[in-house]
Amino acid sequence: MADPQQPFITDINEIRRRAREHLEEGALTSDYEGDVKVTVKLLNDALATEIVCVLRYTSHYISAVGIHSEAVKEEFGQHAREEQQHALMIAERINQLGGQANFNPEGITTRSASQFVEGQNLVDMIRENLVAERIAIQTYQEMIRYFANHDPATRRMLEEILAKEEEHANDMHDLLVAHQGRPMLDS
Repeated sequence: MADPQQPFITDINEIRRRAREHLEEGALTSDYEGDVKVTVKLLNDALATEIVCVLRYTSHYISAVGIHSEAVKEEFGQHAREEQQHALMIAERINQLGGQANFNPEGITTRSASQFVEGQNLVDMIRENLVAERIAIQTYQEMIRYFANHDPATRRMLEEILAKEEEHANDMHDLLVAHQGRPMLDS
């Protein structure tokens, strides 16, 4: 951990020397303050969550029927694509840290924070997606606090994903209100 009393390293020759050490570790440098094994495990769990969300939103996109389903279907489809982007971002970060992204379908639901629930009708589907988004929000908030300044790159990536998950939750809440005719949250 850097000593706040020490000046910023301005010796470019020292920076160059350090950069040549342990090239096999790629982006991971000796200044990394996190625990790589813990980080990769947490990110693989987040990856599993995103994969389950892609599958659930895609299933809901295909299954949504009814007179008011077209706009909801489009929202489900858009969210599925965005959740896939989150999965790719997380997998890429795992790779940068020298880990291996776990895309193996075996055990994905046990590693995922969210669940795959189909829903019996359009409102059930919206509700299940809102529940899943709320789980993702809380999980990402905890991860962001955990990484704090120990791994700023991972933290910033998770903050970006969190912002999109909050947008998804808001979208699902708006759809739920529109289809149930009453607000779910107190004003």
